Amino acid sequence: MRVLQTVQGTVGTLPGATSVARGMSHFGEHALGWITIGAVGALVDPKRRTQWAGVAVGAVGAHAASIVIKRVVRRKRPAHPSVQVNVSTPSRLSFPSSHATSTTAAAVLMARTTGLPFPAMLVPPMLLSRLVLGVHYPTDVLAGAALGAASAAVVARAEKKFGER
Repeated sequence: MRVLQTVQGTVGTLPGATSVARGMSHFGEHALGWITIGAVGALVDPKRRTQWAGVAVGAVGAHAASIVIKRVVRRKRPAHPSVQVNVSTPSRLSFPSSHATSTTAAAVLMARTTGLPFPAMLVPPMLLSRLVLGVHYPTDVLAGAALGAASAAVVARAEKKFGER
């Protein structure tokens, strides 16, 4: 709880931080932003169509895995008078963060496709945004990132295995 309070009391007080975090939240909701990026990439980059489709598939698969785990673990979102919740959520379940999961999967797969450092550019801000918004504990976002990386590895292995046929 202390880390969450500290993030909200420091980063969360910066001008525009909550608005940016809300925008990131809406972009990442149900992995829709990452699905869109994968679809657009597949349309405009025919040479790497399979890899861009893998970005969308990886984000969806990671999101689905996080939802299953949420329903098994059933950890409630932060609820403490000192934590301000700054965005609505589709459920009261917290672990793991689906935003962290789908963002990490998409970022790893986009990096694999383009060679650009998307994980370093995209994952930390998304994880931090979930704390700024007061909807996750630090362990939720870290577990989500780990699950997203594992999901991306599964997609990459599948692409390698089935792409050689």
